[in-house]
Amino acid sequence: MIEHPKEVVTKALLRFVDVPGLSAKAALITLDNGFDYKKPNSFGPGGLASLDAAITAATDAKPAFIAVTGKPYIFCVGADITGIPYITSREQAVELGELGHRVFARLKDSAIPTFAFINGAALGGGLEVALHCHYRTVSGGAAALGLPEVAIGLIPGWGGSQLLPNLIGVPGAAQVILQNPLTQKTLRPKQAAELGLADQLFEPADFLERSLEWAAGVVKGEVTVERPEVDKDMWEGVLFFAKQQLDEKLHGAVPSANKALELLALAKDASFADGTAAETQALADLIMGDEARASLYAFDLVQRRAKRPVGVPDKSLARKVTKVGVIGAGLMASQLALLFVRRLQVPVVLTDLDQERVDKGVSYVHDQIDKLVAKRRLDEGTAAKLRGLVSGSVDKSVFADADFVIEAVFENLELKKQIWAELEKIVTPEAILATNTSSLSVSEQAAGLEHPSRVVGFHFFNPVAVLPLLEIIKGDQTDDATLATAFAVGKELKKSSVLVKDAPAFVVNRLLTRVTSEIFQAIDAGTPLDVVNVAMDPLGLPMRPIALLQLVGPAVAYHVGETLHRAFPDRFLDSPNLKRIVDAKLPVMIDDEINPAVAELIEGGSAPLTSDEVRQKAMDALAQEIRLMLDEGVVAEAQDIDLCMILGAGYPLHLGGVTPYLDRSGTSERVTGKRFLPQGVASLPA
Repeated sequence: MIEHPKEVVTKALLRFVDVPGLSAKAALITLDNGFDYKKPNSFGPGGLASLDAAITAATDAKPAFIAVTGKPYIFCVGADITGIPYITSREQAVELGELGHRVFARLKDSAIPTFAFINGAALGGGLEVALHCHYRTVSGGAAALGLPEVAIGLIPGWGGSQLLPNLIGVPGAAQVILQNPLTQKTLRPKQAAELGLADQLFEPADFLERSLEWAAGVVKGEVTVERPEVDKDMWEGVLFFAKQQLDEKLHGAVPSANKALELLALAKDASFADGTAAETQALADLIMGDEARASLYAFDLVQRRAKRPVGVPDKSLARKVTKVGVIGAGLMASQLALLFVRRLQVPVVLTDLDQERVDKGVSYVHDQIDKLVAKRRLDEGTAAKLRGLVSGSVDKSVFADADFVIEAVFENLELKKQIWAELEKIVTPEAILATNTSSLSVSEQAAGLEHPSRVVGFHFFNPVAVLPLLEIIKGDQTDDATLATAFAVGKELKKSSVLVKDAPAFVVNRLLTRVTSEIFQAIDAGTPLDVVNVAMDPLGLPMRPIALLQLVGPAVAYHVGETLHRAFPDRFLDSPNLKRIVDAKLPVMIDDEINPAVAELIEGGSAPLTSDEVRQKAMDALAQEIRLMLDEGVVAEAQDIDLCMILGAGYPLHLGGVTPYLDRSGTSERVTGKRFLPQGVASLPA
């Protein structure tokens, strides 16, 4: 028996409505869990039972048609995944799959015409219930549409893998079921209509009225819904290409993606009964697997913990920010200026050493605003306002009335200390001084200042517009008002902020550098570049080590490594080969291949490792470093380490970030003597 003791039941509320031109009333089922859009509808056992009962009552009344819609802004966002930890046996997992299939199939098999009026966000099982209906309309205001299950270690398990490819064709289905989830994308309403997922697109203002009128036209035969026949000739070819792409990107590390491919292949010729039976078995396998549990743990971190950071002072202490100063006008500084002006919509002023650099930085921001207008992500009125808010100067006196000043200059401690000392004589005593340092001590930067309590670390990740993590670093003397303001600003910037102790390289850079250190120790020992580069493939990380080095930049990686070598010389070793690469100033990758000129620079030893040995050493090093960081109090809990690695380094959900993988592989206990997370958290219960 499936149980979910904490389920917020989404009720299927049935009412009968008069529709002009129809002699019988229409049955309208509205999905509503009783909360506003911030707590979306979802299907747990109770919600499915409610929908089942509503379909029975609607059918018994013999209406002109049956339609399903949602509460304001939300149709349904899928299965209630908070109930999965309560599933402790494969039999229960099978039961959940079969229950969803049985209830949804009643809409597909109904003798009375069925419609889905997709008024808002429809994801996963929410979109699948709509796919079971005979016809679909979608609101132009629906925030997101898709089948994102693969991204959280599952598959569309309530008919989506069989219905969608036979509705819109396998190329579109592969995009929705595989490509979009793995790139964190969803469909917009217009895209859904163009793909054929919805039969009609209506504006949100009168969406329900228009949908009812349209449905009446379909029922009366006045509206003909034409759907092109699905081309099955290229089915195998499309999936072969999709598998090649998956293997190249994930290297077989994500079981849910492989299962989804198998189900899409089955959908070509299998009966609906056989296809959905296979879905149920695949879903059960995944629910009872480690990757899905880790994915759900990671999903919860991103959706919940990221929005409620631990250790933050009361928000009432936060100061109002009415003007922002940016020290520097290079690429990172310009990206920061763009972010601040877009999100805060207050004056933002950049400074640099000469007018040419300043002008270049301001022009970059203006150009990016123009591109947002061209992409229709900003209207011209807002764009004009934002352009007017951005300015530049070579005179730091423009910061006199700034409430928040952030520096983005070269990573040199003495340079940063000099900047703060100069700036302190200009800004007000309450102005926040934020450093975007990637590895240098916040406390040392503040040392010697008259007001060191207002200095805080504000570490963004590149590209600033894409990566959502913001490490907020508390220096030894950072006060609560400064910290509260930093977190309030981070929230306005729509970043996920994590409180970090002032420790060398903080969280993400410290861990990535520890892995890089192990990689280069292997290279220095004589392991070929192409061997170390594929060592991490079984984990399905977003980038191979050499590609990551190219992204970060060898010089930056070397600088952070030097910082950590000074702090922890026994664990972060200097690599002569990395130094050679930096000195050569050559790209380490050309056209996604290792630069042969870089390979020729390498001077290796006589003790090469295998890829498996490189990977194990890297994982052992991660486990050791994480345990030390937790003992040092760099962050509050292991969950914060995982959140940082997911949001700042792009570590995949199926690993749960990093600590669940280290736990389930036995690395944590072998290296540190204990697990990072309790048994049953991000894993099956003991």
